[in-house]
Amino acid sequence: QVQLVESGGGLVQAGGSVRLSCAASGPSLNWYVMGWFRQTPGKEREFVASIFWSGGPNYADSVRGRFIITSDNANKMMYLQMNSLQPEDTAIYYCAARSFTSSEYNYWGRGTQVTVSS
Repeated sequence: QVQLVESGGGLVQAGGSVRLSCAASGPSLNWYVMGWFRQTPGKEREFVASIFWSGGPNYADSVRGRFIITSDNANKMMYLQMNSLQPEDTAIYYCAARSFTSSEYNYWGRGTQVTVSS
């Protein structure tokens, strides 16, 4: 059982940066794909980025080149460095995990709010 807790959200001006953290507890993360998702009111949750220790990171087109996902599996931490933030990046950001053999994310954090002001 993987438990996830996000932190680092807040209010930032357009063009600014924020780093989100995700602390995981439970088994080793080596066999889990870790991801970030975001959701705004009235919209479905959308994929932002993912990472797996044996492969490169994946990004949504909307954030590629601005966001960087990293993980520290030894300390069971994952990060999302968000740069050049825009008002449309405003959302609740969720940390998620899935077994590398699974196609669905089945572990989720409670989310952290990121608000970008124009």
